[in-house]
Amino acid sequence: MAELRATNEYTLDTVTMNVADADLDLSTARDMAKAKARDIDSNAMMLSYHSGKTGEFWPTYDCGGGGRPPWIVFAEARGYNLKIDINNGEYEFFYLRF
Repeated sequence: MAELRATNEYTLDTVTMNVADADLDLSTARDMAKAKARDIDSNAMMLSYHSGKTGEFWPTYDCGGGGRPPWIVFAEARGYNLKIDINNGEYEFFYLRF
């Protein structure tokens, strides 16, 4: 079986953000993650996300197998190399830097 894997010169990095806002929602968290990712690389592209707060994730279809979370399988298959983690898993965004 052939395996496709995107590669580039960037290492896998995780940026942890702590936001003291009890009303933080997905839309605001996504905007914050996007701003942080674009500060790091102006071409960064979001591949997937997961909300530990609500259980919501994207893409919303099952991919891969073996019981692994689809948002991680999707991001790994596309070579993600930047994760923005807001409030220790409350919101996780997976990006590709070019």
